[in-house]
Amino acid sequence: MTDDSVPIRSICVYCGSRPGRDPSHMAAGRELGKNIAESGLRLVYGGGTKGIMGAVASGVLSHGGQVTGIIPEFLVDMEATRHSLGQLDELIITPDMHTRKHTMFERADAFVALPGGIGTLEEIVEIMTWGQLGRHEKPMVFANINGFWDPMMELIRHMTEEGFVHTAHRVQPLVIDKVADIIPAIRKHAAETVGSRGGEEAVIAKL
Repeated sequence: MTDDSVPIRSICVYCGSRPGRDPSHMAAGRELGKNIAESGLRLVYGGGTKGIMGAVASGVLSHGGQVTGIIPEFLVDMEATRHSLGQLDELIITPDMHTRKHTMFERADAFVALPGGIGTLEEIVEIMTWGQLGRHEKPMVFANINGFWDPMMELIRHMTEEGFVHTAHRVQPLVIDKVADIIPAIRKHAAETVGSRGGEEAVIAKL
């Protein structure tokens, strides 16, 4: 059931286009997709149909959920197949990566980073940067499957202690170990957050 008292309608998931070596990462992708669908939320993601990206999308679609895939033209045949992309509820093909990321931000009410590589890291860090600059207050989650993001959390702590995270109160991503706890945590965070919603046109225009 959807909790209409909380302004969470869609969740953007960043994750690897490869499965990785730990089978639990693919399982986490499928489970998160299932949970998104059963919670009545829409998945917004990078459009890939391989690796963990494919697992999340498959988890949503196989449980009757809705999926918006956003992918730049040059990645269509690298991270997906045109046939599989046709199974998505909504497909947005962008001219470049910048437009892709901006559109994903605009369409999402919260962000989750599952395990992934440099691209996944870059995407969630950019969202954190926008949060630090006061451009949004949307929930940000590191899905810390088997401690995958522990080194990242240590780096953030180190940067904060060294005085480089100048508005640390705005850069407080949720670090959640269990997939089942992600959506409840997002809804709780959103309900407790007072302030501007990042999806407003005036805010998006500043990014």
